[in-house]
Amino acid sequence: MDTTIDWQLYRSFLAVLREGSLSAAARALGQAQPTLGRHIDALEAALGVPLFTRSQGGLLPTDAARALRPHAEAMASHAAALERMASSQGDAPRGVVRITSSEVVGVEVLPPMLAELRRRHPAITIELALSNRAQDLLQREADIAVRMLAPRQAQLIARPVGVIEIGLFAAPAYLAEHGEPASEEDLNKHSLIGFDQPSAFQREAAKRMPGMAREGFALRSDSDLAQLALLRAGAGLGFCQLPLARRDGLRRILPEHYALRLDTWITMHEDLRHNRACKAVFDALVEGMQRYAGHRPPDRPKSE
Repeated sequence: MDTTIDWQLYRSFLAVLREGSLSAAARALGQAQPTLGRHIDALEAALGVPLFTRSQGGLLPTDAARALRPHAEAMASHAAALERMASSQGDAPRGVVRITSSEVVGVEVLPPMLAELRRRHPAITIELALSNRAQDLLQREADIAVRMLAPRQAQLIARPVGVIEIGLFAAPAYLAEHGEPASEEDLNKHSLIGFDQPSAFQREAAKRMPGMAREGFALRSDSDLAQLALLRAGAGLGFCQLPLARRDGLRRILPEHYALRLDTWITMHEDLRHNRACKAVFDALVEGMQRYAGHRPPDRPKSE
């Protein structure tokens, strides 16, 4: 097997895997379809194994292709991190910084902070990766993360930015129509908004707030943004971060029974501590999230 395979071949291979066809992969990469076809042929020849079989629905990956996928994705993450690092060199902060956060934080909380950051540092380009899955900073899937749990890896710089409380809320219009529950038992008379398929976090949260099982939800979605939209629209009772609920004028329900306090952290890989663009973004997020959480906690356990 050829041990000096061009990264471009793996890049094309990964695009075909993700898109399912040569034509779709070519559009995604901005290349010609015949070029991608030649790349796949060259990679198969170099590896000595077929990677795709043709079908009416497109290209189907072989077992060999599926086995290669995580390695190709790791190569793509490292290549992107290398490009971001190279683009950040110079006197003024410049380059690409990739931030990961949950959907709600990324859509409802970060935009004003990022707008101010761009006013201060217009040469910094931001990539915002929104997912409730914790992206791996050690594998360079992202440069900086906003997380609701303390990172455990020693290679990460972590700054606590405060405690964000989650409670049960309803829109005033909903309560005007259906009344306000006075007890946990009264919740059975109301429409509850919640998840469809529970995550590990939701299962843990349910232990602290009994009665919040999937079967009790009248409206179910695994999208936190969809749940928030339903809550704002007056569709029922749902969970929300306190700062967002105050901003939207939502009314809190049974705070003595439904309260979940989450330590919030800004983290990045320690190798990026001297990257001027990453440092500027890290500091801006720390400052902004501290304002959002409402107070400035002491540093622990590591600082930049």
